[in-house]
Parts: sequence; structure tokens; C-alpha cells
Amino acid sequence: MNAEEGKHFVRYDRCVATASGTKNKITILQARGLKQYPWLVHGFSTRGGGFSRAYGKASLNLGFTPHDSHVAVERNRTALLRQLGAVKRVRGDGKAVAKPWPLITLRQIHSDIIRCVESASAEALAGDGMITATPGLLLAIQTADCIPVIVVDTKRHAVGVFHAGWRGTVKRIVEKGVGEMVRCFGSRPRDMRAAIGPGIQGCCYEVGEEVRSRFESQFAYAASLFREVKESDPVREKYPLLFLTARAPGHGELPPKVFLNLVEANRQQLLAAGVPGKRIEASPLCTNCHPELLFSYRAEKGRTGRLMGVAGIRT
Repeated sequence: MNAEEGKHFVRYDRCVATASGTKNKITILQARGLKQYPWLVHGFSTRGGGFSRAYGKASLNLGFTPHDSHVAVERNRTALLRQLGAVKRVRGDGKAVAKPWPLITLRQIHSDIIRCVESASAEALAGDGMITATPGLLLAIQTADCIPVIVVDTKRHAVGVFHAGWRGTVKRIVEKGVGEMVRCFGSRPRDMRAAIGPGIQGCCYEVGEEVRSRFESQFAYAASLFREVKESDPVREKYPLLFLTARAPGHGELPPKVFLNLVEANRQQLLAAGVPGKRIEASPLCTNCHPELLFSYRAEKGRTGRLMGVAGIRT
């Protein structure tokens, strides 16, 4: 991370508690700029402290993955809701009990589809973004390298959550998400705050030339989102004569590796949508660099759990 990129990153606060039924600690990351609003529930989960055993001892897998049990994931989700305080008091058996809010998720398809959620529904919705102004619902995006983004209208008490992999990012899902909040709730971008959660960072997110071409076709600033690293080959360096060709110089060299900064790509979209730069926070944590703390599809070669970025409005 260079100095220009680094100034946009902040340290997230950690909310730590012990889940009922386990001795392990659950840690939720929270953006400092969003913690000042008592009506807002938000957070980014980490992997430790839950009830799953499929991905290491006591992990907080929040996705219904093929390797984990449905029961364990449901217990993990309940523990997350309770720790965040996303519960309501209801009467039962002559006493008040804490009932978790509905947790609203999507069948994520790497799209730019954004759903406006007004109530809990049994219907399974497909898409990669949700917005709401309805209290008592917790919107959730699942990730394991892709970027989770939370957007909050601090004046009208509305929230949005967005799943931004490279496909969703090149389709401008976060920029469109801000636009949907303007259209549906009368939000003003200058009243918004945004938090970009943990995901794979530019240090580790190697992509192909086709991805760079897609970004260059959409964004004037695309060149600033990519960096190249020349790949070295010890055999070529030790025995250069073996690789001599009749082609022009350079044609026999290995192509450079290309890395994409997805965090900066989404920060730029928030800026383009009108969200003030000083009201955008980004986690510096890379999922690929920290598999002990976060689930990473790349670091764990596909066998991994799912994190959640969540936001809701207190009743």
C-alpha cells in the first residue's frame, strides 16, 4: 500500500464477546465513523468464536456452505445477531425474551442487481445489493474475498449493503446503490457515510488482462487501480542462453503479474456518486493475508466459510 492509498484507510474498532454455548470469543469489526449513530446496527464479522468445526476449531461461518452443517450456521447467525444487539423484546411464557431480528440475505450472483427491502420474506431473492429504511431488519452480504460495502443515510435513517467482487465493481454496483437510495428514500449523497469492509486487497488480488480491459472500458481512472509486478524465473536467470529466440527483445520474457485494488475502485465509485471523501472509511485488512482472522477463498483454495457485512436500523 502506498502513501496515497494509505491515507484513506482507518483502523476499525473490535466488538468482542463470548457467544452463549461456547467459550470462544466472537469479534465483530465496526467502523468508527458509523458507531456514533445509536440508531444504527452495523458490523463486519471475523472467523473465530462460533459453532462451526468445518473450517478449524470454533469458527463463525455464516454461509450455508457444502462443508458445514445447517445447524451450526444457524447458531452462528443467531450469535452474530445477539452480539450486535439486533434483537427485540417480546413476551413469552410470562416473561420478556430477546428475539433476533430477521436476517435478510440474497442469492449472490456477481451482478449489479439491488433490492429494496421493506419486510422479511420467505422468497429467496437474487442480487448483490440491498437497501432499506425499515427498522428491525438486518441486511447481510456474504463474502470470502470480495469487498463488502455499507452505506448509511445519516439523516433519513436508511442503509444499504453491497457485495462488490470485480464483476459487481465493473458494473458499478456501489455507485448504483447510492443512486437507488436517492431514488427510493430521497437520500442526499452528502448526508451519507460509507464503510468498506475487509476483503482481498491490492497486495494479493492478481487478475488477468481481460479484467483490466473490462475496467479500462468503463473507468477513465482505471490505470490507477492496477499495478504490475515483473515475474522472475530462477531457471531463466541462471541459464539465459536456453531461452534465446529469434524474436525481437522482450518477446521471450514472462508477462507481468497484474494486481487490482478493489477497495480503491469502490472508493472511487462512492466519490463519483457524491459521498464526501472524509465520510468514507476502509478496513486495511486483507482476507488473503489474514486467513487466521478472516475467511479467504483464495488463501484456502475454495474450502472456506463466509463472512458477513451487516447493517440495520433500530426500532
